[in-house]
This record gives sequence, structure tokens and C-alpha cells, in this order.
Amino acid sequence: SVYVLEVNPRASRTIPFISKVTGVPMVNVATKVMLGKSLKEQGYDTGLWPRQNLVAIKAPVFSMSKLLGVDTYLGPEMKSTGEVMGIDYTFDAALAKALLAAGLMLLPQGAILFSVADRDKPEALPIIRKFSSVGYKLYATEGTAAMIEAVGLPVKMISKKLSEGHPNVIDIINDGTVNGVVNTITGGRIPLRDGFHIRRAAAEKRIPCFTSLDTARAAAEALVNGGQIYSAQPLPSYRTRKD
Repeated sequence: SVYVLEVNPRASRTIPFISKVTGVPMVNVATKVMLGKSLKEQGYDTGLWPRQNLVAIKAPVFSMSKLLGVDTYLGPEMKSTGEVMGIDYTFDAALAKALLAAGLMLLPQGAILFSVADRDKPEALPIIRKFSSVGYKLYATEGTAAMIEAVGLPVKMISKKLSEGHPNVIDIINDGTVNGVVNTITGGRIPLRDGFHIRRAAAEKRIPCFTSLDTARAAAEALVNGGQIYSAQPLPSYRTRKD
């Protein structure tokens, strides 16, 4: 037997995203349907909504700098405090807008710190090459620096052991030497603690800190493809453009 415990007519945060992209007031339309007014009576035909020549990207927003002591590493539990949308006619421009709105857009020129777990090093190498190709200065902790040097890329090794003097990873974050961090989590208590200090320093300095290589790759590609070159228009104008 099947028992109905509750009926929960809810809408996720995807609904306002879809409404902004399509221009259809989804909540308003759905409410009227539940009250007995058909789609046809509201002026909508059945079938799929016409495809638009737009790219829209939804990105989470985090308030880690306001949450003292919280690790910025992402896991199964929800840590985001909001969402933003980037919309344009190309993927690169939409991605650049989403990253910028989420506080993850890197400057066209600068320096970035890499501290990558051993299991992630093969996947991280192409990302490191992308940053190097656009003129970014590379800083890295011991193991990651060795990998970068092995492929012939210029890199400055920096200690992540805070007890071994200065400069260390926290110093170059706090003094503005680097304007971005890529840090993937490693196993063991000591590496975890070291990574926590790196991530917290980046959060408190309010510079982009990527704990996912997928997001770091997207940021690197936005730089490589010149994703910062875009125009900002009123939202309805994107939906009404005819190609």
C-alpha cells in the first residue's frame, strides 16, 4: 500500500532562474493553473517553449568571509547563501558574468597559488598550463611546485608549513602577492589542517579560492577566451533579440 504523508506544492530556486531566462512568470502561471485557469486561457500554447539563442549560467554564492571558522571546502552539505545568473549570447561571456557576479572572476593579469592533492595533479596540469599561457605567475606548495617544474613551467615554491618561517602560503595571500587560490583537499589530519588555513586566509582576504578543479578550469578558460569582453543589457533585450 502507498500512503500519502503530505502534499508539498513547492518550487525550487530553479524556477526564478527559468522565469528570468524565458520571460515566463512561472509561479504566477502555475498558481493560476492550480486555481483552475488553463494554460490556453492564460495565453500559452502547449508544447516546448521556443528555443532561444542564449546561454544562461546559474552559479552559487558563498559568504565564507562572514562565517568565521567555517571551512570553504565544498562537500555534500549546503554552504551556499544565494545564487547569481550570467546571461549572454555565448558560453564564454555568460560564464564570465556568472563568475564575476559570484566573486570568482580573476583579474586579466596576476598570480595564483596552487596546492593540489596528489590524486588531482594530472587533472590540474592542463589548468595550470592555461593560467601560465595568459601570463599568470605561478606559486605552488612543495609537491605541486615539483610537478610544475617537471613540465618546464616557471613556478615559485612556497612553504605551506606555517611553523617553518616566512614567507609561507598565508603570507602571500595576506600581502596580496596572489589574487587567486586553487586548493584541493588531501587525506590525513595535518594536510587537512594546512589546507584549512589556506582556504580561510583566501576567504578572509576575499580572493577567489577554487576547491573544485572544474570551477578552476572554467575560470581559466574564461581568461583564455577573453570572457571579460561582453556587454551588459537590460534583461528583456536578450530575449527579444532576433538572429
